[in-house]
Amino acid sequence: MLYLFLVIVMVIASVLMCFIVLIQNSKGGGLASGFSSSNAIMGVRKTTDFLEKTTWTLAGVMVVLSIVAAYAVPAPVKGGDVILEQAQQEESTNPYNLPTGTSAPQAEMPAATAPAASDSAAN
Repeated sequence: MLYLFLVIVMVIASVLMCFIVLIQNSKGGGLASGFSSSNAIMGVRKTTDFLEKTTWTLAGVMVVLSIVAAYAVPAPVKGGDVILEQAQQEESTNPYNLPTGTSAPQAEMPAATAPAASDSAAN
């Protein structure tokens, strides 16, 4: 439940951050240049300061939420990972997964090859 809440808050923070970054102008105009009424309310310098502080705050919030969400990830359900269990079973039964220093078992010779070898030895 906590993990779901953190993910929702991170998505909201990332959408807000995209909006804030898009309304900024790289030359410092930003929100003040697009909306003429904001010059009368806050002034050009205060609008730029507000956008910059909001960007840094949202970036910090996203970093903190990411770290907290990493610790709040729900644990996997026991017995739910069928693929992992099957891979472990195949690994234990695979004859090619032998410890180092041991030799692989010898393959049996096909029946057609065995009598031909004994016939040539008899002649």
